[in-house]
Amino acid sequence: MFWIELLILLSCIIIGARLGGLGLGVMGGVGLAIFVFVFGLQPTSAPIDVMLMILSVITAAGALQAAGGLEYLVFLAEKALRKNPKYITYIAPLVTYIFTFCAGTGHVAYSVLPVIAEVSRESGVRPERPMSIAVIASQQAITASPISAATVALLAILTDFDVTLLDILMISVPSTFIACMIAAFVSSKMGKELSEDPIYLQRLEEGLAPIKKDKKVYIATRGSKLSVVIFLLAAISIVFFGSIEDLRPGWVIEGEFTRMAMPVAIEIIMLTAAAVIIIFCKANVDEIVGGSIFKAGASAVVAIFGIAWMGDTFFTGNAEFITNNISNLVTTAPWLFALALFVLSILLYSQAATVRTLMPLGLTLGISPALLIAMFPAVNGYFFMPNYPTVVAAINFDQTGTTRIGKYILNHSFMIPGLIATIVSVGIGILLSMILL
Repeated sequence: MFWIELLILLSCIIIGARLGGLGLGVMGGVGLAIFVFVFGLQPTSAPIDVMLMILSVITAAGALQAAGGLEYLVFLAEKALRKNPKYITYIAPLVTYIFTFCAGTGHVAYSVLPVIAEVSRESGVRPERPMSIAVIASQQAITASPISAATVALLAILTDFDVTLLDILMISVPSTFIACMIAAFVSSKMGKELSEDPIYLQRLEEGLAPIKKDKKVYIATRGSKLSVVIFLLAAISIVFFGSIEDLRPGWVIEGEFTRMAMPVAIEIIMLTAAAVIIIFCKANVDEIVGGSIFKAGASAVVAIFGIAWMGDTFFTGNAEFITNNISNLVTTAPWLFALALFVLSILLYSQAATVRTLMPLGLTLGISPALLIAMFPAVNGYFFMPNYPTVVAAINFDQTGTTRIGKYILNHSFMIPGLIATIVSVGIGILLSMILL
C-alpha cells in the first residue's frame, strides 16, 4: 500500500505543479481526501503556525511595497549598479541577495532585474552573466533570510530539538552567500562577449533590442524611507528574539515556566510592523492586498496548507515502513536526502512547502538537526526547469537575447550557476555544521 500511496502523492504534486498558483494547495487537498477516506490514514494537524507566520510576514512586506519602500530600495540598488558597472556580475547577485534577505521573498527581484539588464548592456557586459546569478542569488537568500517562509517553517520543525534561529542563520547565511559569489565568478566566464554574440547582433539588425533613452527621475518620499527602516527593525527584532530566548516573555503554565514560542513572536512583530507602516507611512491597504508580494505569499500559504498537510499525513501514516526500509540507506548516504529535497523543490516550486513536507521525514529517519540545517539550501531547485516566474522574467527583461533557454530546454542560462550555488552551499553548510553545531 505504501507504493500506491506514494504514487498518489507524486501524482497530486505533479498535477498541482502543472496547474500552478493555487493548484498545488487544492491538489494537496485531493490527495489528503484519498489518504483519509480511501486508505484510512489519520490526518495530522494542519501546519497552522507556519501559515500564520507567512501571512504576517507577507502583510508587512506588502505594506513596505505599498508605502514605496521597495521602490526606494530599487533606487539605491540602481545607484550601486551604475557606480560600478564593470563588476555588475558580482554586485547584481549581492543586491538581489540583500533584497530577498530583508524582504523574505525572492519575488522582490522582479523590480531590480530590468535595472541589471539595462546597466550591464550599457557597460558592454553580457547581460546573461549578472542576470542568471542574480536570479539564483534571490533564491538562495530565501534559505538565509530570518523572515522567509522556508526559514520560519524549518524553525518551527526544529524548535523541539533546541534549535534557535541563530543556529540556522549561522550555517545558512555564510554557506549561501559564499556559494553565490563562487557561482558569480563562474557566471562571469559564461558565453561570448556581448559584442560577439550572434543572437544579439541579429536582434540589433532587426531592431528588437532598443536602447532606453528617457529615464524617470525618482524622488524618494519620507514615507518610503521610513517604511524601509521600520521593516528592517522588525526583521532585526526577529533575529534577536529568535537567537536570545531570554528576551521572549514567559508564563507559568500548569506549574511549569514556558516562554513564548518563536512562531508567535514572529507573528506579533510582523503584524505590528505592518500596522506602523500603514499608519505612519500612509500605505494604502488595498494596494497591500493587490501587490505582487502579497499575492505570491498568499499562493504559498495555500500550497503549504494542502501539499504539506498531505505530505505530513502520508509520512506519518507510513513512518514505520519508511524507518525500517529507508533509514539505514539515508544514514549511510545522507546526501541522498539532500537530493530528495532538491527534486521535490523542482516539483513543488516552493522552498517552504518542500521544507514542511520533507524535513519531518528527515527527523524520522534519524538525520541530525544540524545536518538538516546544512542541507537546507538544497530546497532551492526550482531554477532547474526554466519556467519559474523570476526565471521567465529575467529572460524577458534581457532584450539582448543572451539570457535564454537552450535548444534542449535544460541547457538554459540559469543551470550552471544554479547547480554550483546549490551544491557548494550544501557542502559549506555541512562543514560549518560540524564546526559550529
